[in-house]
Amino acid sequence: MVKIVGIRFRKAGKVYYFDPGEVEVQLDSYAIVETVRGVEAGQVVMVGREVPEDTIVQPLKTVMRIADEEDMKRVNENKVKEGEAFAICRQKISDHNLVMKLIDVEYTFDNNKLLFYFTADGRIDFRELVKDLASVFKTRIELRQIGVRDESKMMGGMGVCGRTICCNSFLSDFQPVSIKMAKEQGLSLNPSKISGSCGRLMCCLKYEQEAYEDLLSNMPKPGAIVETPDGQGLVVEIYILKQTLKVKLDKGNETDFRIYDVASLKVIKDVALEEEVVPEIEALKELED
Repeated sequence: MVKIVGIRFRKAGKVYYFDPGEVEVQLDSYAIVETVRGVEAGQVVMVGREVPEDTIVQPLKTVMRIADEEDMKRVNENKVKEGEAFAICRQKISDHNLVMKLIDVEYTFDNNKLLFYFTADGRIDFRELVKDLASVFKTRIELRQIGVRDESKMMGGMGVCGRTICCNSFLSDFQPVSIKMAKEQGLSLNPSKISGSCGRLMCCLKYEQEAYEDLLSNMPKPGAIVETPDGQGLVVEIYILKQTLKVKLDKGNETDFRIYDVASLKVIKDVALEEEVVPEIEALKELED
């Protein structure tokens, strides 16, 4: 087992593991560590955790020290400088007539590198822009193209639920989300109702998916033939959360619809539903990520 601490460098960002070594690390404190990008200051979000060695990518970097007053002063100064760098870079992008949208700017703690995050529809030749920025800031420049989901994570915003979007408040990693999840949860297939501010399917579709899959595993599909306490019938509708079904009973020329609990039915013949072919489905395929 290896003792680790978890450190996050951005709000709701990915948690990276480090070896605390001889440093006394406390939760929510700031620590100075060495990363592949250089020396960084990050917030400690996990302490006292022991994990198997085979689950950690070796070698594990060691925490250099706990951030002191001077370190935190530099962190705050970097934030001010990032705002200034953002304005300068945006002007340079305009000067070079590049079709790209600047999203965020980030200095490493030691000012050894300056990173610019941007979005664009395709590949951008920004070599001249990099040279221009390097001559202004006198440090290593890195331009990193990101996707629309990362853009929303950095910029933040409000979701349709009225709360801050998940990726900007607590969601560290993006999970795959599919149309199948929306269909199994009985949600509207209107793209405007199940897509987030990033234009992709909402991440929250993933949260209850396992529960829906478990509930659906016990239920016959619409179109199945079942044996009820009142005779055979055809399932015409299912109510997943209530674990009930609407069944059309076979009574000659009469049409009799009744609601039954799943537990009270016996499936005689289940069916595999064919994929619905509707415009919404085709539109949603472009929103999957």
